[in-house]
Amino acid sequence: MFSLAHVDAVAGAYQRGLDTLAAAGGDVARVRSVASVFLSRWDSLIDKQLDEIGTPEALALRGKAGVALARQAYQRYLARFHGAGFAALAARGGRPQSMLWASTGTKNAAYSDLMYVEPLVGPETVNTLPDATLAAFADHGKVSGNTIAQDAETAAAHIAALAALGLDMNALGERLQSEGLAQFASAFGKLLDHGYWVFLGDASL
Repeated sequence: MFSLAHVDAVAGAYQRGLDTLAAAGGDVARVRSVASVFLSRWDSLIDKQLDEIGTPEALALRGKAGVALARQAYQRYLARFHGAGFAALAARGGRPQSMLWASTGTKNAAYSDLMYVEPLVGPETVNTLPDATLAAFADHGKVSGNTIAQDAETAAAHIAALAALGLDMNALGERLQSEGLAQFASAFGKLLDHGYWVFLGDASL
């Protein structure tokens, strides 16, 4: 997922699935789900857009879109899964759909190598760190409590400032998703071309 619209759509689909299962008498407590939001690609794309605009106001917004998006996504997660709309499912053992931060290796050497780690620590979240980022965190990372829930208003203001400059976050999210799917399909095709097969339900590779 690459946008708040994607986050809402995926969370809504998960909740509707649990509702359907519950209505059929199923055990919703057995269902687990995570929702992957890709972050570093946001800043790579947004920074290019801001560089093209070139104003001081635009340049001051560089390198912050990914974290702002994640923090806004987490606020929506809290509102949906820890609010009244999920209470009936929670009472039956339904679990929130955990947020997963993906693409958390810093692409721009000018930025902190932990820019998608230290600000995004919080309950019911997963961070899939690349090896180099994990090593960096082990070396000099710091945990300062529930950082993902901090500065929610600042994150919202940042997203609003990007929109005010004419950046359509939903449209850019669709672009990133299309490009990401094409990259994944290409990589999977190469695996098949080289004869790598995974047999589900079997330990053989």
